[in-house]
Amino acid sequence: MTAFPSALAPGPQRTLAVWHEVFVSQDRDRMRPLLAETVALHSPVVQSTIHGPEATILVLTTVAGIFRRFQYRRTYLGSPLEVALEFSGAIEGWDLKGVDLMRFNQNGEIVEFEVLIRPLRALSALGEEIGRRIGPQLMQLKRTDAFG
Repeated sequence: MTAFPSALAPGPQRTLAVWHEVFVSQDRDRMRPLLAETVALHSPVVQSTIHGPEATILVLTTVAGIFRRFQYRRTYLGSPLEVALEFSGAIEGWDLKGVDLMRFNQNGEIVEFEVLIRPLRALSALGEEIGRRIGPQLMQLKRTDAFG
C-alpha cells in the first residue's frame, strides 16, 4: 500500500490506495465505486466538462490504454480532500509529464478530476487518438447532455 500524506482524509486515502492500479489496469468495475455520481472531469482535450461516472470512466480508461510507460511519480497534498498526482508517460514517441488534480468528498469518492499535460505535441497526439477511439461516443454523450 502506498503511503499518503497523513493530513489527507481517510476516505481519499482509501481511494488513492487503489487508484493507481485501477487506472493503469483500466478496470472499469473497480473504478466505478471510486467516482461520485456527480463527478466532473476536466480534460485537456475536450472543451466541455465531462459529467457523470460513465462518461468519466470511458475517457479515463481510453486514456490509460493510449499512454505507454505510464507511471505516477509523486503525490502532493492540497487539503484533506484534494491531491495532485504527478505522472509521466509517452504517446507516439513523445515523452510527457502531467498532473491529475483530484478533489474528493468525505466518503473518498472523486468529485472533480482535472488533467494537465505537457508538452503541447504530446497533448495534441493524445487528443487525436482519443478522437479516433471514442470521438463518436463523446459526441453522443454531449448530445444527450451528459456534459452538463
